[in-house]
Amino acid sequence: MGFVLFVVMGGLLVLRWRRLAWLHVPAVVWGVTIEWAGWICPLMRLENSLRRRSGTTGYQGDFIEHYLLPLLYPARLTPEWQMMLGGVALVVNVFLYWWIVKGQGQRSNADIRR
Repeated sequence: MGFVLFVVMGGLLVLRWRRLAWLHVPAVVWGVTIEWAGWICPLMRLENSLRRRSGTTGYQGDFIEHYLLPLLYPARLTPEWQMMLGGVALVVNVFLYWWIVKGQGQRSNADIRR
Protein backbone atom coordinates (compact mmCIF):
# COMPACT_ATOMS: atom_id res chain seq x y z
CA MET A 1 0.00 0.00 0.00
CA GLY A 2 2.87 2.32 0.82
CA PHE A 3 4.42 1.78 -2.60
CA VAL A 4 1.15 2.61 -4.36
CA LEU A 5 0.81 5.81 -2.33
CA PHE A 6 4.46 6.66 -3.04
CA VAL A 7 3.90 6.19 -6.79
CA VAL A 8 0.81 8.39 -6.88
CA MET A 9 1.70 11.08 -4.36
CA GLY A 10 5.48 10.81 -3.89
CA GLY A 11 5.98 13.90 -6.01
CA LEU A 12 4.76 15.88 -3.01
CA LEU A 13 7.69 14.49 -1.02
CA VAL A 14 10.02 15.47 -3.85
CA LEU A 15 8.84 19.06 -3.42
CA ARG A 16 10.49 18.96 0.00
CA TRP A 17 13.38 16.54 -0.61
CA ARG A 18 14.57 16.91 -4.23
CA ARG A 19 16.96 13.95 -4.13
CA LEU A 20 14.02 11.62 -3.50
CA ALA A 21 13.23 12.04 -7.21
CA TRP A 22 15.95 9.43 -7.92
CA LEU A 23 13.72 6.86 -6.19
CA HIS A 24 10.36 8.28 -7.12
CA VAL A 25 10.74 8.57 -10.91
CA PRO A 26 11.64 4.86 -11.35
CA ALA A 27 8.79 3.92 -8.99
CA VAL A 28 6.32 5.92 -11.13
CA VAL A 29 7.64 4.32 -14.33
CA TRP A 30 7.29 0.86 -12.77
CA GLY A 31 3.82 1.52 -11.31
CA VAL A 32 2.41 3.00 -14.52
CA THR A 33 3.97 0.21 -16.61
CA ILE A 34 2.46 -2.48 -14.37
CA GLU A 35 -0.98 -0.90 -14.70
CA TRP A 36 -0.87 -0.19 -18.43
CA ALA A 37 0.63 -3.55 -19.38
CA GLY A 38 -1.80 -5.45 -17.15
CA TRP A 39 1.09 -7.22 -15.42
CA ILE A 40 0.96 -8.60 -11.90
CA CYS A 41 3.52 -7.11 -9.56
CA PRO A 42 6.22 -9.62 -8.55
CA LEU A 43 5.51 -8.82 -4.90
CA MET A 44 2.01 -10.25 -5.36
CA ARG A 45 3.51 -13.59 -6.33
CA LEU A 46 5.75 -13.46 -3.26
CA GLU A 47 2.82 -12.54 -1.01
CA ASN A 48 0.68 -15.39 -2.36
CA SER A 49 3.58 -17.83 -2.01
CA LEU A 50 4.12 -16.81 1.62
CA ARG A 51 0.38 -17.07 2.29
CA ARG A 52 0.29 -20.63 0.96
CA ARG A 53 3.38 -21.59 3.00
CA SER A 54 1.70 -20.30 6.14
CA GLY A 55 -1.34 -22.47 5.49
CA THR A 56 -3.69 -19.79 4.18
CA THR A 57 -4.82 -19.38 0.61
CA GLY A 58 -3.49 -16.89 -1.90
CA TYR A 59 -5.76 -14.76 -4.02
CA GLN A 60 -6.25 -14.03 -7.69
CA GLY A 61 -5.50 -10.70 -9.34
CA ASP A 62 -3.15 -7.97 -8.28
CA PHE A 63 -2.66 -5.74 -5.24
CA ILE A 64 -4.91 -2.95 -6.44
CA GLU A 65 -7.67 -5.35 -7.40
CA HIS A 66 -7.49 -7.26 -4.11
CA TYR A 67 -6.94 -4.48 -1.57
CA LEU A 68 -7.90 -1.11 -3.06
CA LEU A 69 -10.71 -1.70 -5.52
CA PRO A 70 -13.02 -3.30 -2.97
CA LEU A 71 -12.62 -0.10 -0.96
CA LEU A 72 -12.88 2.37 -3.83
CA TYR A 73 -14.89 0.72 -6.59
CA PRO A 74 -17.67 -1.84 -6.43
CA ALA A 75 -16.86 -3.40 -9.83
CA ARG A 76 -13.89 -5.64 -10.65
CA LEU A 77 -10.78 -4.14 -12.17
CA THR A 78 -11.03 -3.92 -15.94
CA PRO A 79 -8.38 -2.98 -18.50
CA GLU A 80 -10.08 0.39 -18.81
CA TRP A 81 -9.75 1.00 -15.05
CA GLN A 82 -6.11 -0.05 -15.17
CA MET A 83 -5.45 2.46 -17.94
CA MET A 84 -7.25 5.15 -15.96
CA LEU A 85 -5.37 4.38 -12.72
CA GLY A 86 -2.04 4.42 -14.53
CA GLY A 87 -3.06 7.65 -16.26
CA VAL A 88 -3.98 9.30 -12.96
CA ALA A 89 -0.60 8.35 -11.46
CA LEU A 90 1.17 9.67 -14.55
CA VAL A 91 -0.78 12.96 -14.75
CA VAL A 92 -0.39 13.71 -11.03
CA ASN A 93 3.34 13.12 -11.22
CA VAL A 94 3.91 14.98 -14.50
CA PHE A 95 2.14 17.97 -12.95
CA LEU A 96 4.15 17.75 -9.72
CA TYR A 97 7.46 17.46 -11.56
CA TRP A 98 6.51 20.29 -13.90
CA TRP A 99 5.80 22.38 -10.81
CA ILE A 100 9.14 21.38 -9.27
CA VAL A 101 11.11 22.20 -12.43
CA LYS A 102 9.24 25.47 -12.94
CA GLY A 103 9.83 26.46 -9.31
CA GLN A 104 13.49 25.43 -9.49
CA GLY A 105 13.97 27.55 -12.61
CA GLN A 106 12.36 30.56 -10.95
CA ARG A 107 14.56 30.15 -7.88
CA SER A 108 17.67 29.94 -10.02
CA ASN A 109 16.74 33.13 -11.88
CA ALA A 110 16.00 34.94 -8.61
CA ASP A 111 19.35 33.81 -7.18
CA ILE A 112 21.18 35.05 -10.28
CA ARG A 113 19.60 38.51 -9.96
CA ARG A 114 20.83 38.87 -6.36
